[in-house]
Amino acid sequence: MNIAISLLVIAWVGTLVFKRYKAQAVLFLGGITLLVIAHIAGYGTILPPKQATGNFFFDIFELIRDLFSNRAAKLGLNIMAVAGFARYMDHIGASRALVHLAIRPLRGLKSPYIVLSACWVVGMIIGLAINSASGLAMLLMVTMYPVLIALGVSKLSATAAIATTLCLDWSPSDTGTIFAAELAGLDPVTYWHSFQVPVALCVFPVVAILHYFTQKYFDKRDGHIVRPGEEVIVNEDKMTSSELKHEAPPYYALLPLIPLALILSFSNLWISWIKMNIIVAMFIGTVVGMIFQYLRTRDGRQTLEDLQVYFDGMGRQMANVVTLIVAGETFAKGLMSTGTISALIEWAKTSGFGGIGITLVMVSIIGVSSVVMGSGNAPFFAFAHLVPTISVSTGVPTVLMILPMHFIASAARAISPITAVIVVSAGMAGISPFDLVKRTAIPMLGACITLTVANFILFL
Repeated sequence: MNIAISLLVIAWVGTLVFKRYKAQAVLFLGGITLLVIAHIAGYGTILPPKQATGNFFFDIFELIRDLFSNRAAKLGLNIMAVAGFARYMDHIGASRALVHLAIRPLRGLKSPYIVLSACWVVGMIIGLAINSASGLAMLLMVTMYPVLIALGVSKLSATAAIATTLCLDWSPSDTGTIFAAELAGLDPVTYWHSFQVPVALCVFPVVAILHYFTQKYFDKRDGHIVRPGEEVIVNEDKMTSSELKHEAPPYYALLPLIPLALILSFSNLWISWIKMNIIVAMFIGTVVGMIFQYLRTRDGRQTLEDLQVYFDGMGRQMANVVTLIVAGETFAKGLMSTGTISALIEWAKTSGFGGIGITLVMVSIIGVSSVVMGSGNAPFFAFAHLVPTISVSTGVPTVLMILPMHFIASAARAISPITAVIVVSAGMAGISPFDLVKRTAIPMLGACITLTVANFILFL
């Protein structure tokens, strides 16, 4: 009965999110519903006796308060610091300068479809410094897209390659990476170089090759003729005023790389006797950016006022991502309080599937949910909290379960016609999101299969 109830609530939550209800509100509602049912049916307790308020209804809100307190002060501050830095780099034009610099060598390649595949690879590498899939896609749409069209590929092919850049959230400063590393009990840099990078390097050639053959095949099937020299106008209405401001100097391309360089340099990879955490690296990177901005503009007042952009970026992440994490954890607590997870673990043990079987089930759920919901974060943050409990009971390392769940969430979202990066890219190219995902589906399914197989082969 408890499993049946949980499945009904999960289906209800998924339906509401699919209908574009606010994910945080829906996950909170689903979690609270499960907690109330668990208490009434006597399945479990909401809080340990020492933390309980004496009233089960108050206990629910005490649980949420405790989750907010812990997440905002630790994981939340990491996420907000990264977001503030990213928004400031966008504001001063440094992100766009980095993209311009990175794509310059691609102009010398002859075959348009080789350039297209190389564009995807370069976009993935740039994603180490620019963590927003939709933000990076917008920058590539106004820089790389015209180049691809001029070389003769179709609008759909060019947009498909650009929309799938950053299909793996693999930066050590990415929101999902920070969250997954904490759940796995690892430092984000260790999680990145020891686990994410080996899997990502397996995915790179597969997706690049699939893009080459997929886009070439569909262009030929649709009767597209490769005709170099065509000019195209990109719809930039979806970009912010700061992203469309005048070009920053080329040397600004180095500014978004400063925190990444600090995080990787002062770690176990190189200088281990000096400690550098993500928050400090982002603060330092922002200060250096402000110094460069002052030297460039000689306007001290405006340089100091622009710091508000950093704070606004932090606030947006608190409102959008940190609340989503807490809502997801509340939902996960509800599932655990009903005994559903314990029953699932016991079923896996007796059926012979074990930890690997549960991992595949969780990966499949998140992959399908990402496509249906149009979001990778919502399903990942909702179910990832369950992993430490499951991994302890099944004997499978937490990182072995969390890594494919993390990667599949970002890869599968690029198959959804309602996800932000698809909608934005299609809007700027003037094409249908539904036509676009027909071009992204094969490369992204290849990515999903490759990352899952590589995870088990490399680390099992």
